[in-house]
Amino acid sequence: MTDDEILEMARQLNGRREPYALVTVVRAIAPTSAYLGAQAIVLADGTLHGWIGGGCAKDVLIGAAQSAIAEGEPKLVRISNERIEPEDHVEHYTMSCASNGTIELFIQPYSPRTALCILGNTPAADEARFLAERLRIRLTASPGEAPIVLVATQGQGDEDALERALKSSATHVLMIASKRKAEKLRDVMRMRGIGEAQLGRLVAPAGPDAGAKTPGEIAFVAMVGVLAFLRGRASLRAVDTPAATAKFVNPVCGMAVDTAAPMHVEQFEGVAYYFCCDGCLATFRQDPSKYAAIHRAAMAST
Repeated sequence: MTDDEILEMARQLNGRREPYALVTVVRAIAPTSAYLGAQAIVLADGTLHGWIGGGCAKDVLIGAAQSAIAEGEPKLVRISNERIEPEDHVEHYTMSCASNGTIELFIQPYSPRTALCILGNTPAADEARFLAERLRIRLTASPGEAPIVLVATQGQGDEDALERALKSSATHVLMIASKRKAEKLRDVMRMRGIGEAQLGRLVAPAGPDAGAKTPGEIAFVAMVGVLAFLRGRASLRAVDTPAATAKFVNPVCGMAVDTAAPMHVEQFEGVAYYFCCDGCLATFRQDPSKYAAIHRAAMAST
């Protein structure tokens, strides 16, 4: 297999959430058929795809790769008959071939249980990615390639990012947001056709209330929530649902506003209109008849 074929296979395995290990030759001393930079993929069942060397290294390679997959930890493996002082974090195996060459392999396991997709281009998102790398959590570009998605948009494309995450196959969607903001976003998601089962995967705030202020602190708290789910130490803590209250659909933006706690209330032609923000109120006041007609049409269709 070529390098491009190896990478394409890894992408497909990620998409199907199948565990595997990517093996790379990091040192090769002749005589050996292995060469520096050669790569292969080992599946959890021991199937080998690619070329790392002859049969002398195959059994050791597969066994070490399966162990790495099971443990979720990378390995550095040396296959050699050289008399070398033991090194920390290096597993040494005897070379079975009479050629007595030396091969060193870096084995990086990939498991769907340890994958995370972080959406957002904010400082907190960058800090969360840094922490994920330090924790050896595999980052994916697509929500569909990870069991957990962290939405860290913080006001920069919240609705689109959250909709993308909830429409994916991710098991849990964590969001850096207050409960109040998350509730408003839930209403927006309902208007976009997101069902209650999908909304049930939303967890916000993403982590415990620790008084985080800086992007680094916010990311750290969110990653605590992520880690709890990855390690199976958390139950689904979906956004709290408040007691049922009357809702009024804001005719400007379409958001359902809690009539018990609106941002603004405006009377027009004997009807009270509830608004979620200053912008919607200002827009309504520019042409109240237009939005009153939208409201009447919406009421007539229900």
